Amino acid sequence: MKIVVLVKQVPDTYEDRKLDLSSGLLDRGASDIVPDEINERALESALRYKDGQKGTEVVVLTMGPDSAVKTLRKLLSMGADSAIHIVDDALAASDMMQTARMLAAAIQRGGFDLVLAGNESTDGRGGVVPAMVAEILGLPLLPSLDTVELAADSVSGTCSIDGGSLSVRAPLPAVVSLTERSAEARFPNFKGIMMAKRKPVETIDRASLGLGAAAATSVVGSVTRRPARAAGTKIVDDGTAATELAGFLASNRLI
Repeated sequence: MKIVVLVKQVPDTYEDRKLDLSSGLLDRGASDIVPDEINERALESALRYKDGQKGTEVVVLTMGPDSAVKTLRKLLSMGADSAIHIVDDALAASDMMQTARMLAAAIQRGGFDLVLAGNESTDGRGGVVPAMVAEILGLPLLPSLDTVELAADSVSGTCSIDGGSLSVRAPLPAVVSLTERSAEARFPNFKGIMMAKRKPVETIDRASLGLGAAAATSVVGSVTRRPARAAGTKIVDDGTAATELAGFLASNRLI
């Protein structure tokens, strides 16, 4: 089986994330750039299947700037076999549809049996790219699975719905997106880190994918700096604190 895992580099969620006020785009120099944790979980699901099935190939695929190769090397050190990096200056600020078109073209170009992804990135949080990729490829989509089970000819799992859970199944090939409830990612070991340096990373652009038309981009109309947090209301207990607190909560419709 050949499993393609869609991945993305994002600002570290443990640090402050900022927008460039001049362009309205993410300021990638404001914090460390790391692999998106939800994609690491998707990769872990692929690696667990690979651990028990000899001959399984796991490929990580991303679209991003030159710096995204660092993210790919991290994921290769976890156990992926190879990586594909779509990099093209003209793709900067691509919208989700353009991103999905590029990813789908790269997936078709290399062949696959299953596509795994996180259900939404921690920066854009659009949550629709896996569905768009499935639509472009004409494949069934199993969205936002909390658990996933892979077999030689099918994929199944469960997703949360109002009041319970839903069991779903689809034949391969298929596209699957996973939530933060899925498998917790493993840590790379020293052997994996050293092997990752020798694993292949293929770099391609729009022309390589046969998509030479001008890129569709998201245009930010305006952006303003988030205002500083104002000081909260302070209540000093002089015997009437309980009454004042109740009045404050009631005036703000909190009780």
